[in-house]
Amino acid sequence: MSTDTRVAVVTGAARGIGRGIAERLGRDGLHVVVADLPVMKGSIDETVQAITEAGGTATGAEVDVTSEESNELLVRAAVEAGGRLDVFVANAGIAQVEELLEYDAADFEKIFDVNVKGVFFGYRAAAKQFIAQGGGGKIVGAASIVAFRPFALLGPYSATKWAVRGLTQAAAMEWAEHGITVNAYGPGIVGTAMWDLIDEKLAAKHGQQKGEALAENAQSILLGRVSVPDDVAKMVSFLASPDSDYVTGQTMLVDGGIQFS
Repeated sequence: MSTDTRVAVVTGAARGIGRGIAERLGRDGLHVVVADLPVMKGSIDETVQAITEAGGTATGAEVDVTSEESNELLVRAAVEAGGRLDVFVANAGIAQVEELLEYDAADFEKIFDVNVKGVFFGYRAAAKQFIAQGGGGKIVGAASIVAFRPFALLGPYSATKWAVRGLTQAAAMEWAEHGITVNAYGPGIVGTAMWDLIDEKLAAKHGQQKGEALAENAQSILLGRVSVPDDVAKMVSFLASPDSDYVTGQTMLVDGGIQFS
């Protein structure tokens, strides 16, 4: 690998939107560190293989984003693999579909641990490395349309994504002096396992058949279709590229026109 090759870390990259982002950054010519939980090792390897078979370069890595030490070790592994770090995509996140009155306190803590603390630890580990390298770098976090408009049955998830949006703005303010840009992306309704679960829960609540709740929500999409991971990956590609050098502190919606920021 050329020493000029840019290096990107993507967490939660073994499947779904994360895999789409990792594969797109691989096509963009970055060396991609595909990071996910140890139990996702097989899927990590599949993503790495997909990137390399498409002509890119990639390395697999294991991470528990809820651990600050694990995030720091991930950044160190990226530097060892590619010689430096240029882009950090804090994509890993979880969702739970449940009414607020039924939401378990332990589940509430867990979703905040992954979606907020996990993003914070990733942002900070990346920023420390960028500063150690002499400044400059791009941090990109996973927000959501619910960072602007919460959805019923996704109350705590919505709260975590509002938190990511605020954290992204604060980090952008503090780290601009080091030449670091910090932005987030906000997917809308995406054809992933999470939305399959939302559809299932909504259908059960309202006596609908499988797919009906998703189709009902999708009617609000101006562009007329549910999005796919590559729609989001295109936005992250921009935020990770030099084309976005004058963009920071933003949460960019990728929702087909459901919500206007």
